[in-house]
Amino acid sequence: MRVPFDDKVWSGRSDDDEPGDTRRIFNQVVPFAFDRAFPHEDAFRAAPRIDSDAPVIVGFGSDEGVRRNQGRIGAAHAPKELRRALAGLPAKTSMVALADAGDVVCDDGDLEGAQAELANVVSDVLASGGRPLVFGGGHEVAWGTYSGLRLHQDHADEAARKLLIINFDAHFDLRQKRPANSGTPFDQIASDCAERGVPFNYACFGISDLGNTASLFAHAERLGVRYVLDIDMQEPQLPQRLDDLQQLLDAADDVYLTIDLDVLPAATAPGVSAPAALGVPLSVVEALVQRVRASGKLRAADIAEYNPSLDQDKRTARAAVRLAYRLL
Repeated sequence: MRVPFDDKVWSGRSDDDEPGDTRRIFNQVVPFAFDRAFPHEDAFRAAPRIDSDAPVIVGFGSDEGVRRNQGRIGAAHAPKELRRALAGLPAKTSMVALADAGDVVCDDGDLEGAQAELANVVSDVLASGGRPLVFGGGHEVAWGTYSGLRLHQDHADEAARKLLIINFDAHFDLRQKRPANSGTPFDQIASDCAERGVPFNYACFGISDLGNTASLFAHAERLGVRYVLDIDMQEPQLPQRLDDLQQLLDAADDVYLTIDLDVLPAATAPGVSAPAALGVPLSVVEALVQRVRASGKLRAADIAEYNPSLDQDKRTARAAVRLAYRLL
C-alpha cells in the first residue's frame, strides 16, 4: 500500500530573525511528482519537477521481513521518525530541493507485494532523474530497492552497466530460506544476477564473525562476496579501507549503497533488531559513505533496521540521519 507525502513530519525550529542563511532541511522539501497517476496522489501531479540527481526520500514501512527472520519488530515506524530527525538539520547553500515520494507500507503480511510496489516507486524516481534514498523498515528493503534499480535499467537499456552493491552491515543477509525475510535480500539478488547472466558484485563492510554462521561464510565464499570484518574496520584501518573501496568504485559504472544500522556499535545504535557488541565506528562508516557519494556513481541508497521503539535518547536516529545527510 502507498501512503502519500505527509508534510506534517517536515517541521522544525525557525531562525528567521537571525542574519544569514538559516534554512533547515524541512524548508527544502517538496513532494515528488509521480508521472503515473494514483487515486490518492492528485496533489503530486501538480508538484514541481526535481533537478537531475536530486535526492528523493522514499519510506518503506515494513516489519514483516524482521518478523519472518525472528527478530525484534518495530522498524515499520522508522520512515516517519527518520524524517523528523532529518528535518531540523541545517540546509547548506549548495543543497538542491529535497523531494519526498511518501511511503510504501506493508501492514498485511504481503511482503512480496510491498517490495514490488517499492520497486515501482524507485524506478519512477530514477526515471525522473532523481536519486532514491529509501528509509526502511527492515533490511528486506534491499530487495525492493535493488529491484527498482534493475527495473529502471531494463527500461533505460542500461542492463549492461556494471553494478556494484555495497552493504555496510554486521551480517551477510545471504540466507537461502524462503519465503524471503530480512536476512535473505542479497541471496535473492545473487539469484537474480545468475538469471540475468551478470556478475553478482557484492561487497560487505563490517561483518561480525560472531553474527554469521559457518554456513553463511561458506555461502559468501561460493558467491565471490568481498567482505571486511568489523575488527578490520576500526579507525586505524580507515586509510586502507578507503583504498579498498576506491578500487571497487573505479571498476563499477553504478553503485547501489545499503546501510544496515546494526553495523554501528550498540552504544551508537541501540535502536536496531540486533545491536552490535563491537561494530564499526560511525566516523569510519561516514567517511566511507562520503567516498561513495563523491564517486558520482551512486544511483540509489537505503538505510535499514532502525527501530524507534528500541532507541535510547534518539541516538540511533541521529546516527542514521547523519549518514543520510552525507548522501544529500
